[in-house]
Amino acid sequence: MKRAHYAVDHIGVAVLDLDQSIAHYKELFGFELYNREKLVSAGVEVAFLDTGNTFLELLVPLSSDSTLGKYMQQRGESLHHVCYEVNDIERELERFRGLGVRLLDEIPRPGAHHSRIAFLHPKDTGGVLTELCEYP
Repeated sequence: MKRAHYAVDHIGVAVLDLDQSIAHYKELFGFELYNREKLVSAGVEVAFLDTGNTFLELLVPLSSDSTLGKYMQQRGESLHHVCYEVNDIERELERFRGLGVRLLDEIPRPGAHHSRIAFLHPKDTGGVLTELCEYP
């Protein structure tokens, strides 16, 4: 079987309480905490749990008026996004732009683990908020 061009890097889940959610996923599935960090520029604190073949990213808003805070006011705790790792994020953004996909980020911005990230509009990706990430 031919492997997909894009590998799933992580699945993002919006949560209300990061510590409680980490403990919950550890208890339910035995996932171990890989990394935790605040991304002040994005208005979130994140925790990455190692599932064995990808990561589960738990996100909590740093304030109710952040993008994630507003999202959670409407949707509560829920699946937030799927992230695909790419080798050249600028090239991929240009390719998606050429395909008519709306970009939420026209240029990459800093993400967790020293990555560069960009989001694609969910209306152009089957209703799923889609993130691209590139690691150094």
